[in-house]
Amino acid sequence: MGAVGLQTHIWANNTRSVILLVTFPILLIGIIYGIQLILMGLGVLPGSGKALGDDMALAASWLGATIPLALVVAAVWFAIAYFGSQTMVDMLTGARKVERRTEPELYNLLENLSISRGLRTPTLRVIDNDSLNAFATGLHEGQYSITVTRGLVQSLTRDELEAVLAHELTHVINKDVRTMVIASIFAGIISVLAELVFRALLYSGGGRRREDNKNAMPLILIGIAFAVVGFVLAIVIRMMLSRTREYVADAGAVELTKNPDAMISALRKVEGRSSLKGPDELQQLFLDNQPDGVGLEGMFASHPPIQKRIDALIRFGGGRDPGPWTGEEAFGSSFSASTSVPIT
Repeated sequence: MGAVGLQTHIWANNTRSVILLVTFPILLIGIIYGIQLILMGLGVLPGSGKALGDDMALAASWLGATIPLALVVAAVWFAIAYFGSQTMVDMLTGARKVERRTEPELYNLLENLSISRGLRTPTLRVIDNDSLNAFATGLHEGQYSITVTRGLVQSLTRDELEAVLAHELTHVINKDVRTMVIASIFAGIISVLAELVFRALLYSGGGRRREDNKNAMPLILIGIAFAVVGFVLAIVIRMMLSRTREYVADAGAVELTKNPDAMISALRKVEGRSSLKGPDELQQLFLDNQPDGVGLEGMFASHPPIQKRIDALIRFGGGRDPGPWTGEEAFGSSFSASTSVPIT
């Protein structure tokens, strides 16, 4: 994976990200319009008393007032997420900040990788969990953080752990983590709006009677269509952002460590052992997040399959695949054998 080729992929991903992120406000407008149609159909908002097209035009005319209000709410949401996102992540996952004195070798690995790229070392966090996973969070330098699970530290060798840290640091270098956090914030807003739609349908007893409006049912159905399409597209956009970045982060890890075998063997150990609880928005930041099933569930997975990531590393990075991990150490002693601090 040459530097020029990797940089080209990074530029392509960043361009795609800008285009995709711009669609979130458009989806937000569509969902708000759908909500207005539903509320009109339920009798909560007044209709025109005329044809269906007139009711839809009336709902569209309200966007001039509702969109600024929605943008204010979105701005407040974003401000809360901007200043409190890491605290919320820590509360949801049980992550805790660690210092050099408690995790010296783990900290040194991350620090050396950061120094090699002239970066300020991200904050290091550990989750006392047996799963094998890691993720990066943050929106700007000084706020970036890389979190690893205790299971990952205990199962991986030094080289493998360095490769995983390099993978997460690549997300920071390429600003992937910032893009994904922003996308998650937007998606969170859309999720709340979608929940409001379903709650409005569930508790639709208020307002004037729907029977008074002959357009009630068509308005509700059209509104639901707008809301559902917007919600589904928001999910798809988030998946597209996450999937494309994992390949580039794997490649970036190889570029940083010059060791494709370590990244491949780390992925083999993570395979099938990465289950870590957290909201969907957070799981898409994980090193790996594979669904339990196949079919449609696999189609909407936020991460490409481990095997495809390994195939790409072999093809472009020249690495070798040791095959599925059996639980026996095959690449040297475990990193944590002499470095980890016991869980208290």
